[in-house]
Amino acid sequence: MPPLIQVADAGDPRLADYVGLTDVRLRRSLEVAHGLFVAEGEKVIRRAIASGYPVRSLLVTQDRLAGLADLIDDCPGPVYVIRPATAEALTGYRVHRGTLASMQRRPLPAVADLLDDARRIVVLEDIVDHENVGAIFRCAAALGFDAVILAPRCADPLYRRAVKVSMGAVFSVPYARLPDWRGGLEGLRQAGFQILALTPAADAVPIDQLPAADKIALLLGTEGDGLSARWLAAADARIRIPMSGGVDSLNVASAAAIACYLLGRHHQ
Repeated sequence: MPPLIQVADAGDPRLADYVGLTDVRLRRSLEVAHGLFVAEGEKVIRRAIASGYPVRSLLVTQDRLAGLADLIDDCPGPVYVIRPATAEALTGYRVHRGTLASMQRRPLPAVADLLDDARRIVVLEDIVDHENVGAIFRCAAALGFDAVILAPRCADPLYRRAVKVSMGAVFSVPYARLPDWRGGLEGLRQAGFQILALTPAADAVPIDQLPAADKIALLLGTEGDGLSARWLAAADARIRIPMSGGVDSLNVASAAAIACYLLGRHHQ
């Protein structure tokens, strides 16, 4: 087991990777600059390690040490031990699971490299809520989609909240980021994908009436406004989830779950 480093001061520079985890702007600049992300909770940390992400360090609260001996034993980096109150002062919230890990990011693959062996993919246009991004990755993993493609302004799947909500699915579902929003969909079409734009528009094709296709790319739009007019126009078909009860749309993560399930069954 590596030596446990007791730290009493939330301002200790050795804990810099964990500062202000609720401050999205700070975390964006810090994590990009240092090529890191933070995983929270034992299960998620183990899944990140199993997926090949190197551990920079562990942060464990004193009350959770007893049950983490094997995780600590396998950690190649320093293991910092702090009081729960110090963890809250450091991170900006109460660390209920008592365990955080600073992980090293890996280079993202090119979009074209993900398309070679994929048949079903989800494409996210500027979805900015990290919890929605995490939930969509979990849907993709659970319902048999092969990859997720992100528009340039889409939220970071490795941000702590996205990782947590996905329950580590962001580590198992391959993803890449489009370098170009305007013409980004054309590469999917050239790779043989039928591009399907999910929209609540009444004149869209009901999803259960869509003819089967060999390769599909499901487009999901940003919270509130949905897909842009440009991406709607670029799609091969606009599809909708039929609804009743006066409800015209669903949260994007809920819509993604239904669409992935129906398209997955229909296109097997």
